[in-house]
Amino acid sequence: MEENLDLTEELRQKIQIVLVEPQDGANIGSCCRAMKTMGLSRLVLVTDRFYDEHRIFTLALHAKDIYKNCKRFPSLSLSLANSTLAVAATRRHGKKRKSSFISPEDLSEIVNKSSKDSLISIVFGRESDGLTDEEVSQCNSMVTIPTSPDFPSLNLSQAVQIITYTLFKGALPFTGNKKIVTIDKQKEVASHIAQQLEQTKYFKSSNEIIHTETFLKDIIGRAEMTEGEIQYFDKIFTKLAQRNIHSIKED
Repeated sequence: MEENLDLTEELRQKIQIVLVEPQDGANIGSCCRAMKTMGLSRLVLVTDRFYDEHRIFTLALHAKDIYKNCKRFPSLSLSLANSTLAVAATRRHGKKRKSSFISPEDLSEIVNKSSKDSLISIVFGRESDGLTDEEVSQCNSMVTIPTSPDFPSLNLSQAVQIITYTLFKGALPFTGNKKIVTIDKQKEVASHIAQQLEQTKYFKSSNEIIHTETFLKDIIGRAEMTEGEIQYFDKIFTKLAQRNIHSIKED
């Protein structure tokens, strides 16, 4: 093909592919190749394992540089600390997971509309059983690739290829300069709001507090709040809590 489509450098820098505890070096190599063919270069491995580099490089071919430059973290939480949005790639839905999910096309649209300073992490799980409920809870959204119900499971590198192709195909230049808060800041504010609500005796159990914190963090991430917006959002709950506590004391 003569047409040479490519992601802009802004989009290249703000998309991060995160692989949680990949089990086989060959799949890591295939993921590197899938990323490079779609113009992506930021790879993160959440693992303490070391892999056979021969298997990785055999499948990566001319995308060896992506593995050589990848970042490693001992936990998913640390790998997402500087992200402004984290999206879990999973086909499994359930009561302990997100209440809704998006398609790869929806994700592409979100990426296109996001700030040029955003860091969007797309998180993929293990080849055998994907992401745990707790790992999904650390993300803001879930993306699901439609598949046949007769055989819905995709190979890790196939899933990465489909998602990255969709992002590549839908890539558009972005002209905004909105600075989005990181996931660490989202967690901090969600926790503070939950503390304010707890003072008003809003919660009936500790589990409800945890679920509310996760819900608030997800909403803040999907809303792409700036520092000023998140401070104002936090202030609303602080004022409401203070008024409620004062009212209780008067009674």
